[in-house]
Amino acid sequence: MVETSARILRLLSLLQTPREWTGPELAQRLDVTTRTVRNDIERLRRLGYPVHATRGSAGGYRLEAGTALPPLLLDDEEAVAVAVGLRTATVGSVAGIEESALRALAKLERVLPARLRRRLNALQTYTVAVRPARPHPTVPPDLLTTLAAACRDHERLRFDYRAHDASASRRDVEPYRLVNWGRRWYLIAWDTERAGWRTFRVDRMEPKIPAGPRFAPRPLPDDDVAAYVSRGIAEAPWRHRTTVTVHAPAEAVAERLPASAGQVEPVDAETCLVRTGADSAGTLAVWLGALGTDFSVSPERDPELAAALGALADRCRRAVSGTRS
Repeated sequence: MVETSARILRLLSLLQTPREWTGPELAQRLDVTTRTVRNDIERLRRLGYPVHATRGSAGGYRLEAGTALPPLLLDDEEAVAVAVGLRTATVGSVAGIEESALRALAKLERVLPARLRRRLNALQTYTVAVRPARPHPTVPPDLLTTLAAACRDHERLRFDYRAHDASASRRDVEPYRLVNWGRRWYLIAWDTERAGWRTFRVDRMEPKIPAGPRFAPRPLPDDDVAAYVSRGIAEAPWRHRTTVTVHAPAEAVAERLPASAGQVEPVDAETCLVRTGADSAGTLAVWLGALGTDFSVSPERDPELAAALGALADRCRRAVSGTRS
């Protein structure tokens, strides 16, 4: 009986991989006959696992989705990965799943072998999460699933949207992709009224139900949708925008520069251009000073930033000399 149970668990583990298995393949993996495989498949079906079989030379077995969720079989690394993911979800950017994540984590930890529970306990004991200084925007999980389903089914979306300047608008879009960047979620969509691609902050959206009609998918604006979102955020409507020559290789500057802070364009092996901005020239001067490398600003092209840099330099000199203006 113990040997049979272990074999069925091994069979279930094989069927949970995303592929179709032939009877002879399963028999070879389990070191049994194909008749034993058929009997074990029937046992799994009686336990509630929806194992689908197709006949013929190209046929085989695969585990399909059913009406109820049967037990899952995880190996050691998968169990640790799920537990870490659930623990992370309790302090993540999706609102309302903290309690569900903790319940699922408690169930998982109760059945973990001692060797895995010890690994997880060490991770939890010696890991400290730094809470943000101010509340970060969160997104309801049902909103994410609604948007993902609309992307999958190519259904238009209507929603009220609150922009960065608090202005409100009604949007009608064709949704394509959800992008998670840190604690924020973004939707890439084709705005039907404005006839162009737009990136929307999900926490600023209030969808209208039901969804709109289906649409024929368009080619995405970029194969790398994460890079597309990064560029879009970097082109945010700052009050003060500028281009600065930085005397350092583009690769080195890009490593120090968050994608949301600007775009880096190489000039030669030792110089690059940084297109960036901020709410004020003073803020931009402070940020450029913290970049950690030499840079050049044209007083003719950006007199306001040049003046702010001069004022900052004077302030720093006074701080060193102990004098006050």
